[in-house]
Amino acid sequence: MAEFEGLPKSYEITRDLKSISYELGPSRPPSEARSLLIRATRGCPWHRCEFCSSHRTMKFELRSVEEIKKDIEAAKAITDKINEKSWKLGYGGRCKEIAASVYENPPNENFRNVALWLYFGGENAFLQDANSLIMKTPDLTEVLRFLKEKLPTISRVTSYARSKTASKKTLEELKELRDAGLSRLHIGLESGSDSVLDFVRKGVTADDHITGGQKIVESGISLCEYIMPGLGGKQKSKEHMVETARVLNEINPDFIRLRSLAIREDLPLYKRLISGEFQLQTDDEVVEEIGELIQRLEVTSEFRSDHIENLLQEVEGRLPEDKEKMLAVVSRYLALPVEERLNFQLGRRLGYYEGLDELKDPYKHERVERTLNDIKSRSQDFEQVIFSLKRRFLV
Repeated sequence: MAEFEGLPKSYEITRDLKSISYELGPSRPPSEARSLLIRATRGCPWHRCEFCSSHRTMKFELRSVEEIKKDIEAAKAITDKINEKSWKLGYGGRCKEIAASVYENPPNENFRNVALWLYFGGENAFLQDANSLIMKTPDLTEVLRFLKEKLPTISRVTSYARSKTASKKTLEELKELRDAGLSRLHIGLESGSDSVLDFVRKGVTADDHITGGQKIVESGISLCEYIMPGLGGKQKSKEHMVETARVLNEINPDFIRLRSLAIREDLPLYKRLISGEFQLQTDDEVVEEIGELIQRLEVTSEFRSDHIENLLQEVEGRLPEDKEKMLAVVSRYLALPVEERLNFQLGRRLGYYEGLDELKDPYKHERVERTLNDIKSRSQDFEQVIFSLKRRFLV
């Protein structure tokens, strides 16, 4: 890159950096890819959801405030080292260039995360793991204030949470957390149907979702709700989307994000799939489901499809003003001839396509078509092939 011309090679920049380490968790939302990661808890306090592979075998533990503070101080020490390098190499404290080199050749993953965070401005932090909100409010407040004191460039702090946990917090507690610096909570709503939630052992009810979500919104903390098209299976598809739309309309979150269902063989839901108790939907049926959801939504939310599991990444926009635009993408896909839909499904899962317009790319289309014909010549089950490709992206 031209902006980095003349910069020493990455190993020359990092060779005298002494390794500083602190604890990192295994996950974060895709939208927090550029955030500084600070682990507040280990694992998930529920970890029984039958569709979820994250934290499933990990024992849940609360980390002490002192432990977390030590990690924040370690992140600050790494930040200081990268800044010092910037001054020594004549960049006057501008650390973007140095951060890029450290990212390429880090002493450990902590340096890599801090370098990435600094490269993109050093503004966002994410508290790991699955439900930091379960911490006692005074403890979490202390952590938030310490984080912003030690790393003052941070302007947004986010975390995962559970609806049931949020429902048990008082509005005053949530406002206290907001004032301490908690900017956004990411919650896996998954479904608004009580029967679907019970079937997959989500451990919450629709009322829990509504109560927790409404409290977060009222507190002034930004709320991102994740929903899972396909989670109702063939049996409960209509109910899944009707009730999910109802719950979202009651909450009116800032963000709604799609995470279409994919199942790994080691998950309990897979056993129910094999037994026939759960019937997986096709990509076409899931797209129809998403259209049903969008049609029923009466919210003022950002709607996002920012995950590889979602077939139609283009179904994004601001509601209500972009509703027709998003529904037009759904209609455009469903109006394609069957063979073109199969081509797009396969090409999307193989990484060739991001949007429907790429079907017009003769090179990509031909590459996917050859693979599709090979599947047919081998008499392979197309849905099984798609199933296998989708689960590659599960953690």
